Amino acid sequence: MAAIVIAGGGVAGLALALALGGRGHRVRVLERSEPPPDGPVVKSAELWRRPTVAQAAHDHILNSLGVRMLRRHAPAVLAAALEEGARLLDLTAVAPAGPRQPGDDDLVTLVVRRPVLDVVLHRAAAAQSGVSVSHRSTVAGLLTAPDGPAGRRVTGVVTRAGETIAADLVVDATGRASASRSWLAAAGFPVPDDLTGPSRLRAFGRFYRLRDPDAPPPGPLNRGNAAGGVWDHYSAVLHPADNDVFAITFGTLPGDRATTALRTPEAFTAACRLSPYLADWVDEDVARPLGPVRVIGMPPNILRGTATGHRPPVTGLLQAGDAACVTDPMFGRGMSLALAHAFALAELLDRLLDEHPTADERLSRAAAALVGRLLRPWYDQAVHDSWTRVSRWRAAAGAPPAPTAARPAPPVPGHLTAAAMTAAATDPTVWRGVTRMQTSLRTPTEVFADEDFQARLRAATDTHAPSAPPGPRPPTHPELSHAIAAPKGGC
Repeated sequence: MAAIVIAGGGVAGLALALALGGRGHRVRVLERSEPPPDGPVVKSAELWRRPTVAQAAHDHILNSLGVRMLRRHAPAVLAAALEEGARLLDLTAVAPAGPRQPGDDDLVTLVVRRPVLDVVLHRAAAAQSGVSVSHRSTVAGLLTAPDGPAGRRVTGVVTRAGETIAADLVVDATGRASASRSWLAAAGFPVPDDLTGPSRLRAFGRFYRLRDPDAPPPGPLNRGNAAGGVWDHYSAVLHPADNDVFAITFGTLPGDRATTALRTPEAFTAACRLSPYLADWVDEDVARPLGPVRVIGMPPNILRGTATGHRPPVTGLLQAGDAACVTDPMFGRGMSLALAHAFALAELLDRLLDEHPTADERLSRAAAALVGRLLRPWYDQAVHDSWTRVSRWRAAAGAPPAPTAARPAPPVPGHLTAAAMTAAATDPTVWRGVTRMQTSLRTPTEVFADEDFQARLRAATDTHAPSAPPGPRPPTHPELSHAIAAPKGGC
């Protein structure tokens, strides 16, 4: 069995450690943050301070792909999360009328706060006999040795505290920063270029708790697992979470000065009252805020050159999760793709390291191919969807158009996607295809290649199937700007 060092104890790092430890490998996770406090899971999650993981304090969802990964590879983690108050929401509740279909059990979302899931995953990984988790530990550099006539391979790491740790393989799971780039540069290795596409988004989020958990929900979840919408110049979406908690998040253009006011509780509440499907949830008699409005700038879409290069500068070093690929957080795929990548990578490592215990170039090529199959399609889709959203929002806000040179080619022609979104309101087959795409179970290319989906989409288009009844109208940009500039009270 191999000795493996994983730098980073987030979702990808802990899931990879859990999977590798369960296969008998010796795994050491090095995590720079403090450990979660002892005690009940929910209390521990609420007390856990993680300044190095700013996004953990914001809203997260685990979409259908993520739930599938836990069901297949870590059912005890899913069961523990459910025992701690997380819930599975059935997305077919908003499907067009019709009988349940094979595969509908996959169409669910796990609603849970990120810190709660993190604590459950941390305890599951740390409980594996071959896994140890070292907190307050940061990798400062790589250990390398000659590997053939012209190459070198990674043989371990050196921590910032000066500890030398030998390893058969080192995995960078440090998240969006992808620390392995700086490790390679410091060791004198060339660093491959990344592919990037801006998300151009900032988010304002706040958590609430329902005052009466036994009362009916304040309003419908019109999106199946969420309430609200992505409108023509901003987004305003509510996600339920565990233990009667829910989160509301606004997405806006970072250059939109008017929406900067959303950082104040009064303006945030005023915007909720004006946004479709949200007003009843923020009534003072219905819910109470759990903290301040938190603001965060969204990272760009990134596909790391270190994870995709079929001839990396050094063998024995891989990337996992966000260290390999970052997608626009607005699309809610991050945790699910991290789990999918971690569990697939664990299977790959277990097979290849069993055949050949040295992390050689063959392993590097296989890991790069895995990123290409699993993550590259979602990177491409996210870049296109981010650009499309920004273009629409800028036009509605009266801002100059986004640079056309940055416009990527869509994986599926835009008119087909638009037709599918319309047809999904009335056709159950098209709805299931679109929902599987939105929840990362199938890529857009896979969905639109399905012959049954194509036939139903053509039929819906040919018969001019009616769209869904019009819903509440979101505010225009001037209306929203006026409301948050002069809010009348709030919570």
